[in-house]
Amino acid sequence: MRRSFALVVAAAFVGASLLVMRSGARAEMSAEEQARRAKVVVRVGAKSMSLGELEDRISAVPRFQLATFGADPDAIRHKFMSDIIVPELLLAAGAEDKKLDRELPTSHQIERARSSATLRAVRSDVGAAAAISMDDVRKFYEDNRGRYDAPERYGIWRILCKTKDEATEVLAAAKKDPTPKNFETLAREHSMDKATYLRSGNLGFIAPDGSSNEAGLKVDPVIPKAAASVKDGELVGEAVKEGDNWAVVWRRGTIGASRRSVDDAAGQIRDSLWKQRVELASKKLEDDLRARRVKEVNPDLLQGIDVSVTDGTIVPRKRPGQVPPK
Repeated sequence: MRRSFALVVAAAFVGASLLVMRSGARAEMSAEEQARRAKVVVRVGAKSMSLGELEDRISAVPRFQLATFGADPDAIRHKFMSDIIVPELLLAAGAEDKKLDRELPTSHQIERARSSATLRAVRSDVGAAAAISMDDVRKFYEDNRGRYDAPERYGIWRILCKTKDEATEVLAAAKKDPTPKNFETLAREHSMDKATYLRSGNLGFIAPDGSSNEAGLKVDPVIPKAAASVKDGELVGEAVKEGDNWAVVWRRGTIGASRRSVDDAAGQIRDSLWKQRVELASKKLEDDLRARRVKEVNPDLLQGIDVSVTDGTIVPRKRPGQVPPK
């Protein structure tokens, strides 16, 4: 019975979300049409469903599934009513009789369904991403040009040494055997950069400002500047001074500069703007509801709950002197 009620709740709130999404269109209906849709088509105890609600539910069913309810519209309508709507209302009424809607996890599922329906309503109010104007797209593009104009970047392996003499010796050894295996060995033995020495000194692809495609990694801009003076696969001819240290630099490859026009990036920009607007609208609604609805918060009571960090088990904290039951 509990599982059936959970399914009923899910189905009911799917229907509720559809009603929310159609609210704008319904506001434009004539009074006569609204009166037609308001007529009760079935009543089960205290529960009922209007003609409009039934139409919305049927319209949400994929066409191929509707075909399983009958060969013609009349058969579909009647079978959907008898096989889906009436059992759903009966099970929901039965669950209320047993007060299952007040017990976990059902009560939690109901709250989550309502929360999700509210967020869907917010997204509906924001509108579709495709409706965002090209003027807004162009402004976002100009404010974030760095996302769409990428400079040429070099794949660089680097061994960082303490002194120029050591770097010169390492460079000579690398020139003598210019293979990845030898460079890897030299990096492990000499590089002071403990973030990269175990991976052959691989810095990733470095932009002119020293930023890397590797998260959190950035080097002195003198390194990509030095790499720009040689071709792919070549070692920079001399040790490069990097701060107080000296570097052996090997240019391994190149990613050419890329430039995306505003038209090329329009779809991505609209998605970004839509997500921003949904987030702002959701936050505004949450702040408003928090200000009006949150009446009491007792964080000190949380100290009375023990949460196991190993398996997530939650149990009431034992009071001093309390003897566990046998």
